Amino acid sequence: MKIAFVGLGQMGKPIAINLAKGGASVVAIDRTDRAFADLAAKGIETSTDFRHAVDADVIFLCLPNVQVVTDVLFGDRGIAASLRPGQIVVDLSTCDYTKTLAIAGKLAAAEVGFLDAPISGMEARAIDGTLTVMCGGDQALFDRVRPLFDLIGKTILYMGAAGSGQLTKLINQLLFDINAAALAEILPMAAKLGLDPARIGEVVNNGTGRSYASEFFIPRMLRGHFGDGYPMQAAYKDLVSGAALSAELGIPLPVLAAATATYQTALLKGHGPKDKGAMVLVFEELLGVAFRDGQQQTNQEEGGR
Repeated sequence: MKIAFVGLGQMGKPIAINLAKGGASVVAIDRTDRAFADLAAKGIETSTDFRHAVDADVIFLCLPNVQVVTDVLFGDRGIAASLRPGQIVVDLSTCDYTKTLAIAGKLAAAEVGFLDAPISGMEARAIDGTLTVMCGGDQALFDRVRPLFDLIGKTILYMGAAGSGQLTKLINQLLFDINAAALAEILPMAAKLGLDPARIGEVVNNGTGRSYASEFFIPRMLRGHFGDGYPMQAAYKDLVSGAALSAELGIPLPVLAAATATYQTALLKGHGPKDKGAMVLVFEELLGVAFRDGQQQTNQEEGGR
């Protein structure tokens, strides 16, 4: 089997490496060659030409957004026109639901298989091959690709017809986004009222307020470190998708709307390149406090003398 992997960013590069561990021939493709040295060292063929994907049996896409996915497939130099019946496209990207349905329809018309299979998990889980994969599309097609999913993920879920993977990922992301916005709003209040941030963090992460977002972001907030997670300016597309579904289907999502306002404020303040934990900076500025571990700051200051 020959596999093409398009998109070698923070998540794509380790996923491509894990796919190669299964013994298949893998060509890794990206617009830039930044990741090529590491891949070549592992015997993986590399290219900056997306056309090198057209001979693969299975083509994985791991791209920033649906516009890039659409360009790679159907743009002026898109690969879809050169694909043959029976080939399979697997989109690991996080994309808009309705546009994913359109992509699936276009490929089906050319008798090319398509699975939307967005992933959940940070870079460390991509490296370990323990991602969660949520898959939509034909189940028989999913069963054929399942051995490849097992190389990159620990939890592999078939969710239903085309687009179901993207809907599932969206539900998960919106809950995570709301959690992150809530932390940003409430934790500075604790500091404003004179509570020790480090101890508050310990209580939350050992109590009923605990979540994956709190476990990931609170230690980083306490250090003033906001560069480990997915950038807010890229993650904002999930909130846009949630708002669109809310409007189209007439489903009220008031808590999501409030969280979205926090994201928008953080973006307007220039925090877009930072991770979601940086939303705390908005409320720190508003309240005139810093949710930081004073002991860590003292140690850092002493270490710099």
